[in-house]
Parts: sequence; C-alpha cells; structure tokens
Amino acid sequence: MRRLLFLGVLALLVFPSEAFAHATLLKTTPQFRERLSASPPTVVLRFDQYVKVLPQSVQLFSATHPLHVKRIWADGLSVKAALPKLPRGPYTIRWHALSGDGHVVSGVFTFGVRANAPPPTEAFGSSGPTRSEDVVRWLYFVALALVVGGLGFRLLVLRGRALTPRAERRFFILTGIGVIATLDAGIVAFIMRAEDALQLPFGRLLYGDLSPLARSRFGHAFIAMTLGFALVAALLFLSWLTDRTFLLWPAFALALVFASGLSLSGHSAADAGSSWKSELADWAHLSAACLWIGGLIQLVAVVWPLMPAARREVFLAFSRLATVCVGVLLLAGIYLAILRLPQLKDLWTTGYGEVLLVKIGLVSLALAWGGVHKLVAVPALADGKDGRILPRLRGSLLGESMVGMAVLLAAAVLVDANPPVPRAPAPPAASSVPGSALFHLGRRGLSRPAPGAAAAGRGPPGAHPRRRPSGRRRTRAIRRGAAR
Repeated sequence: MRRLLFLGVLALLVFPSEAFAHATLLKTTPQFRERLSASPPTVVLRFDQYVKVLPQSVQLFSATHPLHVKRIWADGLSVKAALPKLPRGPYTIRWHALSGDGHVVSGVFTFGVRANAPPPTEAFGSSGPTRSEDVVRWLYFVALALVVGGLGFRLLVLRGRALTPRAERRFFILTGIGVIATLDAGIVAFIMRAEDALQLPFGRLLYGDLSPLARSRFGHAFIAMTLGFALVAALLFLSWLTDRTFLLWPAFALALVFASGLSLSGHSAADAGSSWKSELADWAHLSAACLWIGGLIQLVAVVWPLMPAARREVFLAFSRLATVCVGVLLLAGIYLAILRLPQLKDLWTTGYGEVLLVKIGLVSLALAWGGVHKLVAVPALADGKDGRILPRLRGSLLGESMVGMAVLLAAAVLVDANPPVPRAPAPPAASSVPGSALFHLGRRGLSRPAPGAAAAGRGPPGAHPRRRPSGRRRTRAIRRGAAR
C-alpha cells in the first residue's frame, strides 16, 4: 500500500500538464467587476494559447435581458467582441471557446457602466441558492457544531477530566467526522455555487474559469475556511496520535476564528446597513449555537453511555455553559432580526420573515426544553436526588439535540434567503397653507412669487389665469401676504 501511494503521488507530480492542458484565461477587458465611466466598444478575452471561436462565444446581458453582440472574432491569443452602445447599469459577459486540446472552456464575469457590477454569483442567469444548497449548508452547520461544540465541550465542560479509553475514542471519532464533513461540505457548496454562476453542467465545470468566483467575498471565505479547517484537522489528528490534549486548544481557537468566514461573506457583511457590529453579532450567534448543539451531542453520545459515574457533574457543568450560550444566542439573534427586518410586518409578509418565524418557533421550543432541564433536573441533581432523574435525562437531551438540528436547518434556509430591502421614504407632501405657494424668501427679503406658484391657485384645467395686478394693487397684495 505504501508503494502504491508513493507511485500515485509521483504520477500526479510528473504529469500535471496532462490534466491542465486546456486554455486558461489570463486577462479580460473590461476587468472583473470593473466600473467604467463610459460604454466599452469591445470585450477582449486574452488566453495563454490559441482558441477557436464558437457560435455565440461571447454573450452580453443587462440586468434584465440579453443584448445583441455585433461581431465576434479571434485575434491571435485573444477573442474579441464588438458591443453596442450601453446605457448606465450592470452587465454580464458569458463566454466559451474551443481550446487546443478539444475541450470547451467557459466562464463569466461582470462589469458596470457608471454603476457597480454585481458579484459573479448574482450574474444574469444565476438562479440563486437551491434546495440542494440549503441541505448542503445545513450539513455544513451540523459539521461545525460537531467540531466547535465537541472541542468546546472537551475543554470547557470536562476541563481536563480523564476520559475512559472508549469515551476518548468516541470523542475523537465524532470531532474528526465533523472536521472532515466541514471540509467536504464546503467544497460541495463551492462547486454548486460555481455551477450555478457559470450555468454549466458538472461535466464541463472542470474546464470552467473559476477565478471570478474565487475573487468574490464568497470565494475568499471558502479558501480561508478550507485552509483553516485543514489545519484544525491536522491538530486534531496530532492530538489523538500523540495523546496530548493541549493541542486541542489551538484547534478550538482556530475553529472559532475560521467559523467567522460565514459571517464575513453573508448578509451581515454584504447587505445594506451591515457593519463590524453585525458581523460580530452573526459570528457570536453561530458560535453560541455550535457550542450548545455540539455539546448536547457529546453529552448524549459520549458521556451518558460511556461515563456513567461522571453524568451528574458533567451535566451540571454543561448546564452552566449552555446558559451562557443561550443568552448570547438570544441577544445576537434579536439584534440581527431588528437589523434585517425594516418593519415588524415583514415577519409575516416576506419569505425571509416567514422562515425567521419558523426558526423563532423552533428556538422557543428548544429554550423551553432546556428551561425544564434548568428548573427541574439541575436542582434535583444539585441536591443529590439523581436516582429518578438521570435515567430519563438521556432521552430528553436527545430530543433537545434533535430540535437543535432543526434550528440549524432553519438557519441554513435563512442564510440563503434574501432579507427585505428597506423602503425608500416617501417624498414630503406639498404644503396646503394658503399663500405659502405665492411668496418665498429671496436674498433681499420678500420677493416675487416662485415660477409656477400662481398656477396653484387656478381653477380647473383650461380656466383662464387672472391678470397680474400692477401699481398700488400689487403693493397692497404683497403687504396683505406679508401680514398673513
């Protein structure tokens, strides 16, 4: 097996060019998400090798519909397209060309004419998050709970307590599954988002240009989180291999830090009104939920079946941690809900608000469940009356953890939904005070009526306007208006 592994790695190093022999896009004009002051005459795509132009190799779209491209031709290593005169607005370019190895390379990028260009995930033709992406996002949240919650439970609740060999093994299995699932679910989510942005089937995605997606906020978060959780996996493996628990502390700190990538690339960072406060609140909300739900899983799957002598002390310690997590969860959630919902009626009149209502209901159920544990089980265990409570607690904790999983599912759907856009304030109504439209204050005090102001006192359309008074009559009229 070692020899086969060595030969496989050697083959990947020796023949990398065979896997990446297709043409690569080097530069575009306009550049990715560039804001232009005037309409560009042409679009230029420059590759590292010669490509052949295909029918509709360059497609142009406005924010709402496709536009006609005058002419497309190849010029050496470049593909060019003549564009019509473009008015102000965002635009999307979708391109594909035949590479020298026979594969069709494709890509997408956006630009704006006197307007900001949208990210590639919001380019024309992208359908946005699907139900499959919601499921993948939910799996990602569950994996994060296994990693962050498992490490937090081991370090903050058990606090150096010696685990039995079976309990130690199960802890590492659950946490290892979580970190591997975090990496895999993140890669699947990136592929699905790239497939939607490029509008390509999975088979052609290998030859798609993913650089615009990698340069977006979502791409930066994906790259950072993938590298970060790979380091977490290495520290977790070393801790298990060398039996050194102190390596779990940097793994826990890195997991918390890189979990913020979701907050830095989501609604709390990209929507109108977002700031460092919203990003911090979103990160605290996610971290508290992961610590709470992941701790419940460890309590049910590790402590209860494999550490019966420590059930009472561990449950009481976890109850204190869960109280803090729930408090942070509620405060951050209320702040984010107020920030993202401009009006109270948005809760039941928008899709985002309806999903939020479902999440609030599930969180309320989980809090009520945890409240029963806090008010009934904790006092009984603190007084030593654990003979009838402990055998029933495992099923109750399992039910609470299932409700927590449902909360994560609602959160996954909520993350992919779009919050309602704040409505622009209505223009102030015209004043109806008599005489207010007849006179205005100029540089020299009281001056002549503003243009068009006299029309406000006219009769029905078509009526003849009154003649303008002159001499003493006009002077008396001005004095009467000033007196009023």
